[in-house]
Amino acid sequence: MRPHLSLDVHNVPASVEFYRKVFGVAPQKQTSDYAKFDLTAPALNLSLVSSSGRVSAVNHLGIEVESADEIASWKQRLQEQGILEKVEESIACCFARQDKLWVTDPDGNPLEIFT
Repeated sequence: MRPHLSLDVHNVPASVEFYRKVFGVAPQKQTSDYAKFDLTAPALNLSLVSSSGRVSAVNHLGIEVESADEIASWKQRLQEQGILEKVEESIACCFARQDKLWVTDPDGNPLEIFT
């Protein structure tokens, strides 16, 4: 079992490039107006669908990882890809202490990677 998320985006190629950098893999399917990432880690079926009108907007998307070592690995990759925007270490959030990394997709949706 894995969740499926389909986002309406303004520019499929730009969104593909962003999510390729985030996940470190190319989409399994891609056309000029559609792309699909079939991911195993994290377990996610992510579709990007071209829209000339409204795009999908959320408070934020997130990927929860299990350890500080995983945060360090994500941090290194996101920095190497030039898309890491913000690092939060040992912050109080949701009644817990968390380390978080933040990036923003081409349509303005924030994405956090957190422990």
